[in-house]
Amino acid sequence: MNEKNLTSLSGYVLLLIALILLGVSAYGFFLRAFWLGGLSFFVSMVLMSGLAVINPKEAVVTTFFGDYTGTMKQTGLRWVNPLYSKKKISLRARNLNGQTLKVNDKMGNPIEIAAVVVWQVADSAKALFEVDDYTLFVQIQSEAAVRHLASTCAYDSIEDEDAPVTLRDSTGQINILLEQELNERLERAGVDVLEARISHLAYAPEIAGAMLQRQQATAVVSARKQIVEGAVGMVEMALARLAEKGVVHLDEERKAAMVSNLLVVLCGEKSVSPVVNAGTLYN
Repeated sequence: MNEKNLTSLSGYVLLLIALILLGVSAYGFFLRAFWLGGLSFFVSMVLMSGLAVINPKEAVVTTFFGDYTGTMKQTGLRWVNPLYSKKKISLRARNLNGQTLKVNDKMGNPIEIAAVVVWQVADSAKALFEVDDYTLFVQIQSEAAVRHLASTCAYDSIEDEDAPVTLRDSTGQINILLEQELNERLERAGVDVLEARISHLAYAPEIAGAMLQRQQATAVVSARKQIVEGAVGMVEMALARLAEKGVVHLDEERKAAMVSNLLVVLCGEKSVSPVVNAGTLYN
């Protein structure tokens, strides 16, 4: 079932006619012309029952004895067949602040994840007739989409180094994937997802401590690796400059000792206290 527009009439003129008929009805009852008063009152009520006030970003879905007849989107005071049943539906954008869900990522680690979804009704007929409660449908399908996305991606690249997309490191791509999946799931209900973003992402409390230690260890190893690479480069530069300038000639044993001392000084975490050699080079 797809939405179709329903042509309606401006209700201001018909409202004026209904009010005039009410006055005629009152005058007829006053003159004891009950047939005139009753007929005028009946016609006035029929005209008023066909009136509908439509605010901006609202729609009125009409049915005729169970058959869908169309949707009115013209704003203002409108008038349609009084026998039509009318139901208002909002077309404004809405926020869904999803609850924090506890799921397992691709590697089986328990994580906590939540998302914020901005959505609006795009097809009023599908929203009212294809699903029982479209707001509840959006909520449940959003949770299902977040769970599915979390289970197909690793939390970070430490767990899966070859993963092209991870939950923590690929925020932009994850949001795009979540928005695409939500649009596919909610198309049945005539709902359009305007934006979807991950609002909360963390390891579950039972493994958060262990994962923090692992991240700290990885950071320390990475930092020490960079320090060692820089120290080796500085030692190579020092030996090359000494040989180039001819300041001192060292044999292989003394070169090894010098390299060892320089690496200790450059790679050590604490300040090194220098020791002055007052003797010869070999004593």
